[in-house]
Amino acid sequence: MSANKSGDPTTLNRLYGRTQGRALRQGQQELIDQLLPQIAVPAEGPVTAEALFGQDVPLHFEIGFGAGEHLAYRADLLPDHAFIGAEPFVNGMVGALGHVRDGGLTNVRLHLGDALEVLARIPDGACSFIYLLHPDPWPKARHAKRRMMNDGPLDMIAAKLKPGGEFRFGTDHDIYLRHALMVMRRHTHQFEWLTDGPKSWQNRPGGWCETRYEKKARTVFGHEVWYFRYRKK
Repeated sequence: MSANKSGDPTTLNRLYGRTQGRALRQGQQELIDQLLPQIAVPAEGPVTAEALFGQDVPLHFEIGFGAGEHLAYRADLLPDHAFIGAEPFVNGMVGALGHVRDGGLTNVRLHLGDALEVLARIPDGACSFIYLLHPDPWPKARHAKRRMMNDGPLDMIAAKLKPGGEFRFGTDHDIYLRHALMVMRRHTHQFEWLTDGPKSWQNRPGGWCETRYEKKARTVFGHEVWYFRYRKK
């Protein structure tokens, strides 16, 4: 989805690329066919903690959760909170479903598809945390409008966070980093950057686990990883 100023998901172009890699093995396909329908976000209606979990508890939303390691870590760390994750990549969804099954996580709901379509159905001011970790960088300049860190998605993220709620963003891509910081400077009326100097963005904050993707970026490719926390004003 392109990042138009309105943030209306019905007028945005798709912000992600391919949706499947290697063919699924039988056990992986069974997770998609059997477990996902049990914990999938409903196709219609408001998306709230009370509607999905039967109680009004702090709501977390992760945009593009990869293999679900961070989402599962947070859900296990905070069992009395509600977690929603959206991921368009089938193989990533399989990974998240495995974490849910193996961890016995009952406080997670998942959506196979576009995150902004689900986020749009969450009432304004309902989220305590929203996460965007290592999004697709779309590194070519002509693709910049497809990056999640753009005005339309950020306006929606700001709307869905409660006052004092937190938006966490991480990347290991230097072009995306510069673009994201430029865009965030346009949203200082909505977000307060939680920082006390370079150590804030050079060191992983507490409660933020290292995923396999992040470890590979650092140890295999030699990338620096940056971490950002923003509070909704």
